[in-house]
Amino acid sequence: MFDNRFFNEIHGNFGFGCMRLPMLGEEVDIEQTKQMVDKFIAEGFNYFDTAHGYIGGKSELALKECLTSRYPRESYLLTNKLTAPYFEKEEDIRPFFMSQLEACGVDHFDFYLMHAQSSRNFPHFKECRAYETAFALKEEGYIRHVGLSFHDTPETLDMILNEYPQVEAVQLQFNYADYEDRSVQSKACYDVCVKHGKPIIVMEPVKGGSLVKLPGKSGEIIEAFRKLHGVNNSNASYAVRFAASFENVFMVLSGMSNMEQMEDNTTTMRDFKPLDKEEFDMIFKVREAIESMKLIKCTGCRYCVTDNECPANIPIPRIFECCNSKLAFESPGAAHMYGFVTREKGKASDCLKCGMCESICPQHLPIRSYLELAVKEFEE
Repeated sequence: MFDNRFFNEIHGNFGFGCMRLPMLGEEVDIEQTKQMVDKFIAEGFNYFDTAHGYIGGKSELALKECLTSRYPRESYLLTNKLTAPYFEKEEDIRPFFMSQLEACGVDHFDFYLMHAQSSRNFPHFKECRAYETAFALKEEGYIRHVGLSFHDTPETLDMILNEYPQVEAVQLQFNYADYEDRSVQSKACYDVCVKHGKPIIVMEPVKGGSLVKLPGKSGEIIEAFRKLHGVNNSNASYAVRFAASFENVFMVLSGMSNMEQMEDNTTTMRDFKPLDKEEFDMIFKVREAIESMKLIKCTGCRYCVTDNECPANIPIPRIFECCNSKLAFESPGAAHMYGFVTREKGKASDCLKCGMCESICPQHLPIRSYLELAVKEFEE
Protein backbone atom coordinates (compact mmCIF):
# COMPACT_ATOMS: atom_id res chain seq x y z
CA MET A 1 0.00 0.00 0.00
CA PHE A 2 1.08 3.59 -0.67
CA ASP A 3 1.92 5.84 2.28
CA ASN A 4 2.43 9.44 1.19
CA ARG A 5 4.89 10.96 3.63
CA PHE A 6 5.40 14.09 1.54
CA PHE A 7 1.98 15.62 0.79
CA ASN A 8 -0.88 14.09 2.75
CA GLU A 9 -3.55 15.72 0.58
CA ILE A 10 -2.60 13.41 -2.29
CA HIS A 11 -4.60 10.19 -2.61
CA GLY A 12 -2.37 7.47 -4.03
CA ASN A 13 0.88 7.81 -5.93
CA PHE A 14 -0.63 7.88 -9.42
CA GLY A 15 -1.56 10.99 -11.40
CA PHE A 16 -3.50 11.79 -14.58
CA GLY A 17 -1.14 13.58 -16.99
CA CYS A 18 -3.19 15.66 -19.41
CA MET A 19 -0.75 16.14 -22.29
CA ARG A 20 -2.11 13.21 -24.33
CA LEU A 21 -5.89 13.30 -23.86
CA PRO A 22 -8.12 11.31 -26.24
CA MET A 23 -8.72 13.17 -29.48
CA LEU A 24 -11.36 13.37 -32.20
CA GLY A 25 -9.33 14.78 -35.06
CA GLU A 26 -7.86 18.04 -33.82
CA GLU A 27 -10.22 18.38 -30.85
CA VAL A 28 -10.23 16.73 -27.44
CA ASP A 29 -12.75 13.90 -27.13
CA ILE A 30 -14.67 15.51 -24.29
CA GLU A 31 -17.05 12.64 -23.60
CA GLN A 32 -14.29 10.04 -23.34
CA THR A 33 -12.21 12.43 -21.22
CA LYS A 34 -15.16 12.83 -18.84
CA GLN A 35 -15.42 9.05 -18.54
CA MET A 36 -11.70 8.80 -17.83
CA VAL A 37 -11.85 11.54 -15.20
CA ASP A 38 -14.81 9.80 -13.54
CA LYS A 39 -12.98 6.47 -13.53
CA PHE A 40 -9.81 8.04 -12.13
CA ILE A 41 -11.62 9.72 -9.25
CA ALA A 42 -13.84 6.68 -8.58
CA GLU A 43 -10.67 4.61 -8.13
CA GLY A 44 -9.59 6.95 -5.34
CA PHE A 45 -6.97 9.08 -7.13
CA ASN A 46 -7.05 12.88 -7.19
CA TYR A 47 -3.93 14.35 -8.88
CA PHE A 48 -4.22 16.00 -12.33
CA ASP A 49 -1.38 17.64 -14.27
CA THR A 50 -1.57 20.09 -17.16
CA ALA A 51 0.25 23.02 -18.80
CA HIS A 52 -0.92 25.85 -21.02
CA GLY A 53 0.87 24.53 -24.10
CA TYR A 54 -0.51 21.00 -23.87
CA ILE A 55 -2.60 20.09 -26.93
CA GLY A 56 -2.22 23.61 -28.23
CA GLY A 57 -3.94 25.19 -25.24
CA LYS A 58 -6.83 22.70 -25.23
CA SER A 59 -5.77 20.68 -22.19
CA GLU A 60 -6.62 23.40 -19.65
CA LEU A 61 -10.00 24.03 -21.26
CA ALA A 62 -10.78 20.31 -21.39
CA LEU A 63 -10.05 20.02 -17.67
CA LYS A 64 -12.45 22.86 -16.97
CA GLU A 65 -15.19 21.08 -18.91
CA CYS A 66 -14.45 17.54 -17.74
CA LEU A 67 -13.17 18.03 -14.19
CA THR A 68 -13.37 21.39 -12.44
CA SER A 69 -16.93 22.25 -13.49
CA ARG A 70 -18.16 18.79 -12.48
CA TYR A 71 -16.44 18.09 -9.16
CA PRO A 72 -16.10 20.06 -5.91
CA ARG A 73 -12.70 21.72 -5.52
CA GLU A 74 -11.68 19.65 -2.51
CA SER A 75 -12.07 16.39 -4.47
CA TYR A 76 -9.07 16.92 -6.78
CA LEU A 77 -5.58 18.43 -6.92
CA LEU A 78 -4.53 20.37 -10.01
CA THR A 79 -0.99 21.09 -11.16
CA ASN A 80 -0.15 23.69 -13.80
CA LYS A 81 3.09 25.21 -15.06
CA LEU A 82 4.81 28.42 -16.07
CA THR A 83 6.33 27.92 -19.52
CA ALA A 84 9.03 30.17 -20.97
CA PRO A 85 7.39 31.18 -24.29
CA TYR A 86 4.44 32.76 -22.46
CA PHE A 87 6.29 35.54 -20.66
CA GLU A 88 8.96 38.00 -21.76
CA LYS A 89 9.33 40.01 -18.53
CA GLU A 90 8.39 39.81 -14.88
CA GLU A 91 5.24 41.87 -15.39
CA ASP A 92 3.85 39.26 -17.79
CA ILE A 93 3.79 36.42 -15.27
CA ARG A 94 0.89 37.38 -13.02
CA PRO A 95 -1.56 38.12 -15.85
CA PHE A 96 -0.59 34.85 -17.53
CA PHE A 97 -1.02 32.96 -14.25
CA MET A 98 -4.46 34.48 -13.71
CA SER A 99 -5.46 33.52 -17.25
CA GLN A 100 -4.47 29.94 -16.43
CA LEU A 101 -6.69 29.95 -13.35
CA GLU A 102 -9.56 31.20 -15.50
CA ALA A 103 -8.93 28.67 -18.27
CA CYS A 104 -8.94 25.83 -15.74
CA GLY A 105 -11.92 27.20 -13.81
CA VAL A 106 -10.22 27.25 -10.39
CA ASP A 107 -9.18 29.84 -7.81
CA HIS A 108 -5.83 28.23 -6.98
CA PHE A 109 -3.40 25.56 -8.15
CA ASP A 110 -2.29 22.89 -5.74
CA PHE A 111 1.11 22.63 -7.43
CA TYR A 112 2.65 25.20 -9.78
CA LEU A 113 5.85 24.23 -11.57
CA MET A 114 8.54 26.20 -13.32
CA HIS A 115 8.29 24.29 -16.59
CA ALA A 116 11.04 22.32 -18.38
CA GLN A 117 13.92 23.91 -16.50
CA SER A 118 17.32 23.66 -18.15
CA SER A 119 20.52 25.64 -18.55
CA ARG A 120 18.94 27.11 -21.68
CA ASN A 121 15.85 28.66 -20.11
CA PHE A 122 16.68 28.99 -16.39
CA PRO A 123 18.44 32.37 -16.93
CA HIS A 124 15.18 33.71 -18.40
CA PHE A 125 13.21 32.52 -15.35
CA LYS A 126 15.80 34.03 -13.04
CA GLU A 127 15.99 37.36 -14.88
CA CYS A 128 12.20 37.66 -14.80
CA ARG A 129 12.01 36.67 -11.13
CA ALA A 130 9.65 33.84 -12.02
CA TYR A 131 10.44 31.81 -8.91
CA GLU A 132 10.02 34.85 -6.67
CA THR A 133 6.67 35.60 -8.30
CA ALA A 134 5.49 32.03 -7.73
CA PHE A 135 6.56 32.17 -4.07
CA ALA A 136 4.63 35.43 -3.69
CA LEU A 137 1.54 33.88 -5.29
CA LYS A 138 1.85 31.05 -2.80
CA GLU A 139 1.89 33.54 0.07
CA GLU A 140 -1.28 35.07 -1.37
CA GLY A 141 -3.05 31.69 -1.47
CA TYR A 142 -3.11 31.19 -5.23
CA ILE A 143 -0.59 28.32 -5.09
CA ARG A 144 -0.21 25.62 -2.42
CA HIS A 145 3.16 24.18 -3.50
CA VAL A 146 5.86 25.55 -5.83
CA GLY A 147 8.02 23.12 -7.77
CA LEU A 148 9.82 22.69 -11.06
CA SER A 149 9.92 20.24 -13.94
CA PHE A 150 13.32 19.46 -15.33
CA HIS A 151 15.11 18.31 -18.51
CA ASP A 152 18.87 18.71 -18.26
CA THR A 153 22.02 17.55 -16.49
CA PRO A 154 22.25 16.73 -12.79
CA GLU A 155 24.76 19.58 -12.43
CA THR A 156 22.18 22.08 -13.67
CA LEU A 157 19.53 20.67 -11.34
CA ASP A 158 21.91 20.93 -8.40
CA MET A 159 22.63 24.55 -9.29
CA ILE A 160 18.92 25.45 -9.46
CA LEU A 161 18.09 23.75 -6.16
CA ASN A 162 21.00 25.53 -4.49
CA GLU A 163 19.69 28.80 -5.91
CA TYR A 164 16.08 28.17 -4.86
CA PRO A 165 15.94 25.81 -1.85
CA GLN A 166 12.29 26.83 -1.31
CA VAL A 167 11.27 24.57 -4.22
CA GLU A 168 9.06 21.84 -2.76
CA ALA A 169 9.04 19.18 -5.48
CA VAL A 170 10.82 18.26 -8.71
CA GLN A 171 9.21 16.65 -11.73
CA LEU A 172 11.66 14.38 -13.59
CA GLN A 173 11.58 12.16 -16.64
CA PHE A 174 12.21 8.82 -14.96
CA ASN A 175 11.80 5.38 -16.50
CA TYR A 176 13.86 2.24 -16.80
CA ALA A 177 14.98 2.99 -20.35
CA ASP A 178 16.40 6.37 -19.29
CA TYR A 179 17.64 5.25 -15.87
CA GLU A 180 21.31 5.43 -16.87
CA ASP A 181 20.92 7.06 -20.28
CA ARG A 182 23.76 9.51 -20.93
CA SER A 183 21.42 12.21 -22.25
CA VAL A 184 18.52 12.02 -19.81
CA GLN A 185 20.48 10.80 -16.75
CA SER A 186 17.37 9.86 -14.77
CA LYS A 187 19.22 8.15 -11.93
CA ALA A 188 21.75 10.96 -11.51
CA CYS A 189 18.99 13.59 -11.42
CA TYR A 190 17.05 11.46 -8.93
CA ASP A 191 20.14 11.35 -6.73
CA VAL A 192 20.42 15.15 -6.81
CA CYS A 193 16.82 15.41 -5.58
CA VAL A 194 17.58 12.99 -2.76
CA LYS A 195 20.65 15.03 -1.82
CA HIS A 196 18.47 18.15 -1.53
CA GLY A 197 15.61 16.32 0.18
CA LYS A 198 13.18 17.05 -2.65
CA PRO A 199 10.29 14.67 -3.35
CA ILE A 200 9.87 13.64 -6.98
CA ILE A 201 7.02 13.63 -9.48
CA VAL A 202 7.73 11.24 -12.35
CA MET A 203 6.81 12.10 -15.93
CA GLU A 204 7.19 9.80 -18.94
CA PRO A 205 7.24 6.52 -16.96
CA VAL A 206 6.45 4.63 -20.18
CA LYS A 207 8.60 6.99 -22.30
CA GLY A 208 5.81 8.37 -24.45
CA GLY A 209 4.36 4.87 -24.94
CA SER A 210 7.57 3.32 -26.27
CA LEU A 211 7.74 0.94 -23.28
CA VAL A 212 4.27 -0.42 -24.04
CA LYS A 213 4.89 -2.18 -27.36
CA LEU A 214 8.35 -3.56 -26.73
CA PRO A 215 10.34 -4.50 -29.83
CA GLY A 216 12.26 -7.70 -30.55
CA LYS A 217 14.17 -9.37 -27.75
CA SER A 218 12.98 -6.86 -25.15
CA GLY A 219 9.40 -7.98 -25.65
CA GLU A 220 10.42 -11.64 -25.58
CA ILE A 221 12.14 -11.20 -22.20
CA ILE A 222 9.09 -9.74 -20.53
CA GLU A 223 6.77 -12.30 -22.13
CA ALA A 224 8.95 -15.17 -20.91
CA PHE A 225 8.83 -13.68 -17.40
CA ARG A 226 5.03 -13.55 -17.51
CA LYS A 227 4.80 -17.20 -18.57
CA LEU A 228 7.32 -18.35 -15.97
CA HIS A 229 5.44 -16.66 -13.13
CA GLY A 230 1.93 -17.17 -14.46
CA VAL A 231 1.03 -13.49 -14.48
CA ASN A 232 -0.68 -11.27 -17.02
CA ASN A 233 0.73 -7.87 -16.05
CA SER A 234 0.99 -5.43 -18.96
CA ASN A 235 4.25 -3.95 -20.21
CA ALA A 236 3.01 -0.53 -19.10
CA SER A 237 2.31 -1.78 -15.58
CA TYR A 238 5.92 -2.86 -15.09
CA ALA A 239 7.16 0.54 -16.33
CA VAL A 240 4.83 2.51 -14.05
CA ARG A 241 5.64 0.32 -11.03
CA PHE A 242 9.37 0.67 -11.72
CA ALA A 243 9.12 4.46 -11.42
CA ALA A 244 6.89 4.27 -8.34
CA SER A 245 9.20 1.84 -6.54
CA PHE A 246 11.78 4.49 -5.65
CA GLU A 247 11.61 5.94 -2.15
CA ASN A 248 11.62 9.66 -3.02
CA VAL A 249 8.97 9.32 -5.74
CA PHE A 250 5.60 10.46 -4.43
CA MET A 251 3.76 10.72 -7.75
CA VAL A 252 3.90 8.92 -11.10
CA LEU A 253 2.07 10.61 -13.98
CA SER A 254 0.69 8.78 -16.98
CA GLY A 255 -0.47 10.63 -20.09
CA MET A 256 -3.44 8.39 -20.83
CA SER A 257 -5.27 8.81 -24.13
CA ASN A 258 -8.04 6.20 -23.90
CA MET A 259 -10.13 4.30 -21.37
CA GLU A 260 -8.16 1.09 -21.89
CA GLN A 261 -4.99 2.79 -20.65
CA MET A 262 -6.90 4.26 -17.72
CA GLU A 263 -8.24 0.84 -16.76
CA ASP A 264 -4.80 -0.76 -16.94
CA ASN A 265 -3.04 1.96 -14.96
CA THR A 266 -5.62 2.31 -12.20
CA THR A 267 -5.74 -1.47 -11.79
CA THR A 268 -1.96 -1.48 -11.44
CA MET A 269 -1.77 1.40 -8.96
CA ARG A 270 -4.98 0.87 -6.95
CA ASP A 271 -3.13 -1.41 -4.53
CA PHE A 272 0.42 -0.45 -5.40
CA LYS A 273 3.21 -2.95 -4.78
CA PRO A 274 6.85 -2.04 -5.52
CA LEU A 275 8.77 -4.26 -7.92
CA ASP A 276 10.48 -7.17 -6.22
CA LYS A 277 14.08 -8.22 -6.93
CA GLU A 278 13.11 -10.67 -9.70
CA GLU A 279 11.03 -8.02 -11.43
CA PHE A 280 13.83 -5.45 -11.18
CA ASP A 281 16.29 -7.95 -12.64
CA MET A 282 13.90 -8.68 -15.52
CA ILE A 283 13.32 -4.99 -16.21
CA PHE A 284 17.04 -4.27 -16.48
CA LYS A 285 17.43 -7.14 -18.94
CA VAL A 286 14.65 -5.55 -21.00
CA ARG A 287 16.50 -2.23 -20.81
CA GLU A 288 19.73 -3.80 -22.07
CA ALA A 289 17.86 -5.33 -25.00
CA ILE A 290 16.30 -1.96 -25.89
CA GLU A 291 19.69 -0.24 -25.69
CA SER A 292 21.19 -2.75 -28.12
CA MET A 293 18.64 -1.77 -30.80
CA LYS A 294 19.81 1.87 -31.10
CA LEU A 295 16.30 3.26 -31.48
CA ILE A 296 15.49 6.97 -31.69
CA LYS A 297 14.55 7.89 -28.11
CA CYS A 298 11.72 10.28 -28.94
CA THR A 299 8.85 10.44 -26.43
CA GLY A 300 6.44 12.23 -28.78
CA CYS A 301 6.12 15.28 -26.51
CA ARG A 302 5.86 17.45 -29.67
CA TYR A 303 7.76 20.41 -28.18
CA CYS A 304 9.80 20.47 -31.40
CA VAL A 305 6.76 21.04 -33.61
CA THR A 306 4.44 23.17 -31.47
CA ASP A 307 4.44 26.96 -31.32
CA ASN A 308 5.99 27.12 -34.81
CA GLU A 309 9.24 25.58 -33.60
CA CYS A 310 9.80 23.92 -37.00
CA PRO A 311 9.78 26.48 -39.84
CA ALA A 312 9.64 23.65 -42.42
CA ASN A 313 6.52 22.16 -40.77
CA ILE A 314 8.16 18.73 -40.46
CA PRO A 315 6.18 16.25 -38.29
CA ILE A 316 9.35 15.19 -36.47
CA PRO A 317 7.87 12.80 -33.84
CA ARG A 318 5.75 10.99 -36.45
CA ILE A 319 8.77 10.58 -38.74
CA PHE A 320 10.75 9.11 -35.85
CA GLU A 321 7.88 6.67 -35.21
CA CYS A 322 8.28 5.52 -38.80
CA CYS A 323 12.04 5.13 -38.37
CA ASN A 324 11.66 3.09 -35.19
CA SER A 325 8.96 0.98 -36.80
CA LYS A 326 11.38 0.03 -39.54
CA LEU A 327 14.43 -0.34 -37.27
CA ALA A 328 12.71 -2.29 -34.51
CA PHE A 329 10.05 -4.28 -36.29
CA GLU A 330 11.26 -4.21 -39.90
CA SER A 331 7.71 -3.16 -40.67
CA PRO A 332 6.89 -3.22 -44.39
CA GLY A 333 4.29 -0.55 -43.70
CA ALA A 334 6.80 1.97 -42.35
CA ALA A 335 7.45 3.51 -45.77
CA HIS A 336 3.72 3.81 -46.45
CA MET A 337 3.21 5.46 -43.06
CA TYR A 338 6.05 7.88 -43.79
CA GLY A 339 4.30 8.91 -46.99
CA PHE A 340 1.06 9.40 -45.09
CA VAL A 341 2.45 11.53 -42.25
CA THR A 342 4.40 13.77 -44.64
CA ARG A 343 1.68 14.02 -47.29
CA GLU A 344 0.52 17.49 -46.22
CA LYS A 345 3.56 18.46 -44.15
CA GLY A 346 7.30 18.77 -44.63
CA LYS A 347 9.43 15.75 -45.45
CA ALA A 348 12.68 14.93 -43.68
CA SER A 349 14.57 16.25 -46.71
CA ASP A 350 12.93 19.67 -46.22
CA CYS A 351 14.94 20.22 -43.02
CA LEU A 352 16.57 23.67 -43.02
CA LYS A 353 19.22 22.60 -40.48
CA CYS A 354 18.30 25.61 -38.33
CA GLY A 355 18.53 23.60 -35.11
CA MET A 356 15.47 25.15 -33.46
CA CYS A 357 14.08 21.70 -32.73
CA GLU A 358 17.28 20.54 -31.03
CA SER A 359 17.41 23.62 -28.82
CA ILE A 360 14.03 22.76 -27.31
CA CYS A 361 14.14 18.94 -27.29
CA PRO A 362 13.85 17.64 -23.70
CA GLN A 363 15.66 14.45 -24.76
CA HIS A 364 18.60 16.39 -26.26
CA LEU A 365 18.30 14.36 -29.47
CA PRO A 366 20.45 15.09 -32.57
CA ILE A 367 17.28 15.62 -34.55
CA ARG A 368 18.93 16.89 -37.71
CA SER A 369 21.07 13.75 -37.94
CA TYR A 370 18.04 11.54 -37.37
CA LEU A 371 16.16 13.35 -40.14
CA GLU A 372 19.07 12.56 -42.46
CA LEU A 373 18.59 8.91 -41.46
CA ALA A 374 14.91 9.19 -42.38
CA VAL A 375 15.84 10.58 -45.79
CA LYS A 376 18.05 7.54 -46.44
CA GLU A 377 15.42 5.11 -45.20
CA PHE A 378 12.36 6.56 -46.93
CA GLU A 379 13.29 9.03 -49.67
CA GLU A 380 16.37 7.70 -51.45
